[in-house]
Amino acid sequence: MKKYKILGLTGQTGAGKSTVSEVFAKSGAAVINADRLVAELYEPNSVCLKILSAEFGSDIILPNKTLDRKKLAQRAFATKEKTEILGELIHPFVLSLFLKKAEECISADKKLIVFDAPQLFESRANVICDFIISITADENIRKQRIMQRDNISEEMADSRINAQLTESYFKENSDFILENNGSRQELISKAEGLLGYLRQVI
Repeated sequence: MKKYKILGLTGQTGAGKSTVSEVFAKSGAAVINADRLVAELYEPNSVCLKILSAEFGSDIILPNKTLDRKKLAQRAFATKEKTEILGELIHPFVLSLFLKKAEECISADKKLIVFDAPQLFESRANVICDFIISITADENIRKQRIMQRDNISEEMADSRINAQLTESYFKENSDFILENNGSRQELISKAEGLLGYLRQVI
């Protein structure tokens, strides 16, 4: 029997996943953030960047060899098909790096490993998770959060929202759902309550 559990943490953009991730990290769980893994993969002259530039245009690479994230986002989120192509290209790299870091956590005797991944299902990383938590929120609330957080237009926020899986998909394919239509503290309380339950069953 495994001495550790992998918890997949995902949800819709702007739903509040980072807040829940912070609660788990403060509890002592090993949190591996997919966005940070992507940042590692986007290092100058990396294989991943070369593959992306071949698909989305060489001009997504700035003169200093770093990625123009805004330009990539504009192109990758322009249509659902383009978003799927982006995922197909980077998901294998992200999953490989996650498994490497998870092994390090297991060696350090971590009992709970949290994979904080907005595209957990799209990358098929859900198959290696023992439990899956999804964070959801009403679309209008998420839109306002995204626009404020990322300083983007309503049109761009809509494109990001429409590129994601539906709320019903998250609900049907998760073990736990945390709805975040209230305050940040309310979400923290929900996350702490769920964590307490998981500590008992893991």
